[in-house]
Amino acid sequence: MSESNVSLSVPAEAGYARAVRMMAANLAVMCDMSVDDVEDVRMAAEEGFVYSCATAPKACDVSFSMGDGAFSMDFSLGERDIEEAEPTEDLGLVELLLQAVCDECEVAGGALHLVKRNGGAHA
Repeated sequence: MSESNVSLSVPAEAGYARAVRMMAANLAVMCDMSVDDVEDVRMAAEEGFVYSCATAPKACDVSFSMGDGAFSMDFSLGERDIEEAEPTEDLGLVELLLQAVCDECEVAGGALHLVKRNGGAHA
């Protein structure tokens, strides 16, 4: 598959988590990822959305990139420092889950970047 890119912009509200999760899972299926990898992508998308929302963006913009045996997601981040997240937002658990299901997980340039490789080590 040649590289393909899809963008999604949703309000940074909990009710939109399912839309992000389902879009990611559907795109992972299109990449011929295994059932386990699709489940990892689905979980990473939801946790990435939670992480993004905790930074108080006006909207959560997600860029999905597929190709060369990898699926990546970039979530826009808001202005709020992650250290200032609400006490009810257990971002330590979110970060732990992202590291467990993704082959790459980093925050850089105002975005959360996640990569899941087809058949990756975290499958």
